[in-house]
Amino acid sequence: MKVILTQDVKKVGKKGDMLEVKDGYARNALFPKGLAVEANAVNINQRKLEQRAEDKRKQQELDNAKGIEEKLKDKTIKIGVKVGEGGKVFGSVTSKEIAEAIQKECGVEVDKKKIQLKDAIKGLGGQAISIKLHPAVTATITVLVVEA
Repeated sequence: MKVILTQDVKKVGKKGDMLEVKDGYARNALFPKGLAVEANAVNINQRKLEQRAEDKRKQQELDNAKGIEEKLKDKTIKIGVKVGEGGKVFGSVTSKEIAEAIQKECGVEVDKKKIQLKDAIKGLGGQAISIKLHPAVTATITVLVVEA
């Protein structure tokens, strides 16, 4: 029997896959749990429409990420920190502070989780930071830490 999976099923397939499974497995396991629907003309057409909508949504996300990348390209973000004797920074600059500075200076909202810092910035000066906006799009900015 041909079925279309409505959810990911371990060792069977991913959501949206059209598979050939045994009749008993489909009737006794997949259909009652809502994991699959029968692959008839209506359900196949519905799957195609959902696939098109998903592709359109993914393309829109990619276009948005590229737009944000263009806005952030070659930007330098200044962050003021408290400095003690000998130029020692009190605390460190975190991804949250960088995200807030990007919002303030560029007008672009970036999730702090997308900012890729190996370690927190604990000194004065500039440092190149990468921001993963999308699996295919990564922007690079320079963060300049100055004395407040």
